[in-house]
Amino acid sequence: MFWRSSHRRHSEFWEGVRDQAGVATGIAAWGLMTGVAMVKAGLSAFEAVAMTLLVYAGSAQLTAVPLMASGAPLWVILAAAFCVNLRFVVFSAHLRPYVMHMPLRERLATGYVTGDLSYVFFARRYPQPGQTPQARERQQAYLAGNCAVNYLAWMSASLIGIALANVIPPEWGLG
Repeated sequence: MFWRSSHRRHSEFWEGVRDQAGVATGIAAWGLMTGVAMVKAGLSAFEAVAMTLLVYAGSAQLTAVPLMASGAPLWVILAAAFCVNLRFVVFSAHLRPYVMHMPLRERLATGYVTGDLSYVFFARRYPQPGQTPQARERQQAYLAGNCAVNYLAWMSASLIGIALANVIPPEWGLG
């Protein structure tokens, strides 16, 4: 999605980057806290990194981590994370007409990298799906720019949180 160079050539991509950059500090703070919390809850650095890279859902991670630390059964952990992320079903249903022209692989990648604020910015800017291939390409470029900033802010801050979890003072309350 945001790795396609054709998206980066559109001004809409850079508008998406600018829009998401305005909230990137908050996303990064949330990611940093999540990275620290995973390690402080007892996950190894490897487990925390794997969870960050595979799950990419802060609310689900913060729901699952205390359950994992308390020894809850796997089905309880998965059910809780599923419930927390049910909002993405609504997002997906709304985005369906915007992405159905894309190959399955790209639709799956778009779904994976689209976060809450990426969805909100996109839905606000584009209340209707594009009717021409050019309009759809511009919409996808905007969403790609949004998602790129969101993904990079989250991943980098979460990984920094994991790396620095044992160095960050407990009084900061990030654990």
